[in-house]
Amino acid sequence: MTTFQAAPVPGEAPPPDSVRPRESTADAPTSVARLNDTIRGFIETWGSVWVEGEITSWNVRTGNVFGRMKDLATDATISFRIWSSTRQRLPADLAVGDHVIACVKADYFTKTGDFSFSVSSMRHVGLGDQLEKLERLRAKLRAEGLFDRARKKPIPFLPHVIGLITGEKSDAEKDVRHNAEMRWPQVRFRMAYAAVQGDRCVPETIGALKALDADPTVDVIVIARGGGDPQHLLGFSDERLLRAVAAASTPVVSAIGHENDHPLLDDVADLRASTPTDAAKRIVPDVVEQRAAVAQLRSRLTMRLSQRVGHDIAQLEQLRSRPVLRAPESMIDARSQHLWLLVSRGRDTLDRRLEAQARRAAELRAALRTLSPASTLARGYAIAHLTDGVIVRDAAQAQPGVPVLVTVGRGSFAARSEGPVEEP
Repeated sequence: MTTFQAAPVPGEAPPPDSVRPRESTADAPTSVARLNDTIRGFIETWGSVWVEGEITSWNVRTGNVFGRMKDLATDATISFRIWSSTRQRLPADLAVGDHVIACVKADYFTKTGDFSFSVSSMRHVGLGDQLEKLERLRAKLRAEGLFDRARKKPIPFLPHVIGLITGEKSDAEKDVRHNAEMRWPQVRFRMAYAAVQGDRCVPETIGALKALDADPTVDVIVIARGGGDPQHLLGFSDERLLRAVAAASTPVVSAIGHENDHPLLDDVADLRASTPTDAAKRIVPDVVEQRAAVAQLRSRLTMRLSQRVGHDIAQLEQLRSRPVLRAPESMIDARSQHLWLLVSRGRDTLDRRLEAQARRAAELRAALRTLSPASTLARGYAIAHLTDGVIVRDAAQAQPGVPVLVTVGRGSFAARSEGPVEEP
């Protein structure tokens, strides 16, 4: 619903140098500039207008906002601009889908013939029907865990085959392929074309997704579409498509619209790219950067190896410069002299000990000989044994007729006792 605060005043005189329809003929046409001036003068009489509707486009450029607003009951839309100075006074959370009322003033640019509205004030009325439905779906899918990071599949570092779902001969296809092939010329694509807006968007995109997901050679799938009116991006917030993406076994990248566009596909996909060009940069490594990284790593490895080898050579030279290694025979000579002295001392000590032990042995031998019965026998004494080996110590032991074994200095002989003899 649109309401006006001011309206043109009927019968008000047109601005100077304006042109009336009956003042121009085929023979005397007016100029384009004069016609534009007349239109601008007429529009300027409208003044400001309060209008109610739903924001369908919101693009920020150098601090200014360029957007569109649609009627809540019909498809009628208007374009509007918000200058940076005005934007500072507006609510900071204004976004696509918001139900708002705005004070606008018509602008007509005479140089280009473009018609737009400048916004001087804008405030929320409530969520638009479209945003309200999306928010309910967003809350539902979030509660089911479809937005959880834990369920998102990692994107391969270097996909050999990229499945690309986009409009046939679209700018999005050119952007993805061109940027990907510039970064890695050997990358290959499996194309699956689908309508990117309208009633055919969702079923065709789901069909293309299932076909690429069933192809085992496809490493990652990109769903790409260029920018446009948010109304045209609604298919990428459709619940059927979102659940198909969540069920896919192949990683899916969402590359829909521009940076400010945010369909629900961005939340369900395994990776969100702000634009189709950004998608190519996010999933394909730059061969120049990789070669530079490899060259840097090789340079660092060469430097580390050179430093290590140089350090080891310096240590080896330091060891070799020591006297013991510069003339190793000097150590042997010094040790040999010390060893000779030790051997000489050992021999002298051993000789002295042998002589002392020899003298001790001679002394013991002499003492033993002195105490030995053999020495006594050698001096003429004898030892008498009975037949049972008992030494005769008492003459009474040798009764008459008893056999006796007599041992002398050299040998023994047998005798028979004649009995004890009285001592004189």
